[in-house]
Amino acid sequence: MDKKLIIGGIIAVVVIVVAAFAFMGGSHDNDPTHLTVAAHSNIKEPKSGFNPLTGWGCGHQNYNPLVQSCLFKTDKNGSFAPDLATGYSVSSDGKTWTVNVREGVKFSDDSDFDAEDVAFTFNTAKATESDLDLTNLENATAVNKTTVEFKLKEPRSTFIYDLRYLGIVPSDSYDNKTYGEKPIGTGPYVLDHWDKGQQAIFKVNDKYYGDKPYFTQLTLLFPEESTWLELAKSRNVDVVPVATSALNQTVDGYQFYEVSAGRAQGVSFPYLNDTGKVSNASAKIGNNVTADKAIRQALNVGVNRQTMCDDVFSGHATPEYTGVDTRDYTNNASKVKDADVAQAKKILKDGGWEDKDGDGIVEKNGTKASFSLYYPPDYLDRQSLSTVFAEQAKEIGIEVKLEGADWDTIYKNMYSSPALMQQTSPDPYKSIYQQYHSKEADDFYMNPGLYNNTASDKLMEDAMHANDLSQADSLWSQSALVNGGGWGPAGDAPFVWLVNYDYNYFIKDGIDIGNQPDGLGNDVLINICDWTRK
Repeated sequence: MDKKLIIGGIIAVVVIVVAAFAFMGGSHDNDPTHLTVAAHSNIKEPKSGFNPLTGWGCGHQNYNPLVQSCLFKTDKNGSFAPDLATGYSVSSDGKTWTVNVREGVKFSDDSDFDAEDVAFTFNTAKATESDLDLTNLENATAVNKTTVEFKLKEPRSTFIYDLRYLGIVPSDSYDNKTYGEKPIGTGPYVLDHWDKGQQAIFKVNDKYYGDKPYFTQLTLLFPEESTWLELAKSRNVDVVPVATSALNQTVDGYQFYEVSAGRAQGVSFPYLNDTGKVSNASAKIGNNVTADKAIRQALNVGVNRQTMCDDVFSGHATPEYTGVDTRDYTNNASKVKDADVAQAKKILKDGGWEDKDGDGIVEKNGTKASFSLYYPPDYLDRQSLSTVFAEQAKEIGIEVKLEGADWDTIYKNMYSSPALMQQTSPDPYKSIYQQYHSKEADDFYMNPGLYNNTASDKLMEDAMHANDLSQADSLWSQSALVNGGGWGPAGDAPFVWLVNYDYNYFIKDGIDIGNQPDGLGNDVLINICDWTRK
């Protein structure tokens, strides 16, 4: 086919897409209180509707479900703050959490909210196995109209994150089959209209108990990443995410907004040797190259993280060493000095890895320092990051063979081959415990390398059982580096974390988005009630 025809066809498709969004309500129709936002890929259109019990606004996705309120929220300082809750207490054994809730709150259908709705929401979420992991919850009980009691199977200091994530639904009228399309909540907005595959329109909830948002109508678009830049250039959308390929672009009439989300990207290493074992799903276990600590340490020391930030993300990222560098429970002592190729080569040589045949790749006992790295090719940033990582690994004598694959394939190979992974959760249960606490090969993507360290395990368990968040944070931090081991790069180095990629947005001039909590940029709407248009 003629190349000009192909290019013309692509341009025509882009024009049609932009025109379609404009037609759908992409502009605010000259009403300054109407806002249009193109959703980032982390806030994907919910297939089962706007139901927190089936994933909407839950856990790793976003922290403001819009239609529903949570017991707690995040304030402008990134700290926990009461929302539907007014306070809470924890029993001495850490297994009973008592939460007091507001009085006089109405759902959007004018029905009364009380503690029974909270208990129903959590018990139903547990029974339906939502995106939120509530396996440790025994049950939730409404003691009276303003008090809820949560019984846990084991003490868990991180349960406060669950109380912040899950939007509350009405116990009297909830219907799993219809709720997603006609959600009822106590949040600042109500769903007015949903054009599946295109947009959802929300309007202000007149029954909302908090400060009413300035924007009376919010249109949430669900575009493909490839159209983001053209959407901004059309000037019909107020807030548009910036794709990696457009980080050096500017758009007239828009400000470039950047915020950290603690979005750590790095490479997981299979921690065990290949002894012929397989998982229950017949996934091969072990890799005789990455099981050698010298390989993992050399890569952590030898790669140049700042170069990755500059080359892949045009400087809109920061070097990442532990996967939780931006969190309160990070351990700076567990970090290493990177970009030291000479030191990386020394670590390899001291570990018995030498290039004896002169091909540039070190070997040990006849085994070449070579492995495959799996990554999802649909994500341009991860593809580019994998390529740069492979180039830098070669400089220190390690061969990395790139394998672009879908997630099913990646998960099938993660126990035997490194994979380009990402995590954003501020919850240490997800970002530390599930990532590094020893486990059997359960074919679940957490702890993809099957890392295990008894001393580190003990500190993580103590952190989970702590009643005081400050004490828990200290224990999480200690687990990164203990007795020369631990999950940090200066310890056992089961990962080589590389970059912390910021979330970036084009925001139309005149829009003031208030004070965004640092480290939670994956949900730009988290403080929507503070937004205004000048």
